[in-house]
Amino acid sequence: MKFDMIVIGGGLVGASLVAALKGSGLKMALIEPYETPPLPQDDSWDSRVYAISPGSAAFLQELGVWQLMGAERVAPVYEMAVFGDDNTAHINFSAYEIGIPELAFIAENRQLQTAVWEVLKSSNENLHIFCPAKCTAITWQESHVEVQLDDGSQLEAALVVGADGVNSWVRKQAEIDVSRHAYNQIGVVANFSTERPHRQIAHQWFRRDGVLALLPLPDKRVSMVWSTTEDHADFLRNLPEDELCHRVEEAASHTLGKLQLITPPVGFPLNFVHVDKLIKPRLVLIGDAAHGIHPLAGQGVNLGLRDTRELAAILNARGMRTDCGDFMLLRRYELARKEDILALELATDGLQKLFNNSNPTLARLRNLGLEITNRLPLIKNRLMQHALN
Repeated sequence: MKFDMIVIGGGLVGASLVAALKGSGLKMALIEPYETPPLPQDDSWDSRVYAISPGSAAFLQELGVWQLMGAERVAPVYEMAVFGDDNTAHINFSAYEIGIPELAFIAENRQLQTAVWEVLKSSNENLHIFCPAKCTAITWQESHVEVQLDDGSQLEAALVVGADGVNSWVRKQAEIDVSRHAYNQIGVVANFSTERPHRQIAHQWFRRDGVLALLPLPDKRVSMVWSTTEDHADFLRNLPEDELCHRVEEAASHTLGKLQLITPPVGFPLNFVHVDKLIKPRLVLIGDAAHGIHPLAGQGVNLGLRDTRELAAILNARGMRTDCGDFMLLRRYELARKEDILALELATDGLQKLFNNSNPTLARLRNLGLEITNRLPLIKNRLMQHALN
């Protein structure tokens, strides 16, 4: 089977790329190893959520994805309150201050995945979906790429897009060098109902035991992300329900009053991943296959969606170039994305190291930095503008 492009990985980023190229005239294949899970029949909440930037929400709206998200499952963020680890230093970000409706939207992974796949499965005669299907071999030739699936199918395309996550199989087969280090932290996630209203404010505490965030969900609910040491994460996940609620209440300075657990805590390891190249002949990487950052800024999925937006724009505007795997097209993508990716990698990695350090001098400096930044609107606005894209 011959295609113009094969996308390997059908998560939010990979599936969004296919949706964005719907009118491009490209014959596409999407390979996803896991069955796309149906939404539960009850009103249960997904413990994994994303902070979707206004720029990403506008992109998903263009694709027809955002409209499929029920308003009762999405919470806008109007303000963000960030606290240092000395119980006094803080910085506040406000959508009102910079004249925009929202800083972000908090949406469930499961709802987003379902919506983007609904768009994919609507009429698109140029798309062939292989799901569930796994790649077993990939071979790069000068004029095309050959991909073999676990059912014996042989596919051929001018371009392969690796969108298969932070431990990308495609990236490994292409022998692209990766710099990575483990943070030796676990991101513990869970959802809670709250005694007090969150007023659409996202709260974040830089603590000696990690970074705790409480993100607003619809009504009086929040999603917790506590990036902490492996030992502390194991301790939290094994606590009785009422004791976990008590610990989170204390860590959050009782800002939202009493908490009640909605979804059990689960954890995922945190790693920094820097990819040496985003492209090779007839290959391009997007999403977590192209970068892995600490979740303290909540920007991982937005960084991936910006990859998708850029690549889709380049391929949609390729003009007379019939070969979508033309190296000069791919080079344009790499040049356009490298600065944004590197800036966010350096910022998140630097912040993690700065606040994950017990040096008392550094502690004073980092908390002083929060206070000074909070009093300088120009710097604050510059920080916010990048996160809105």
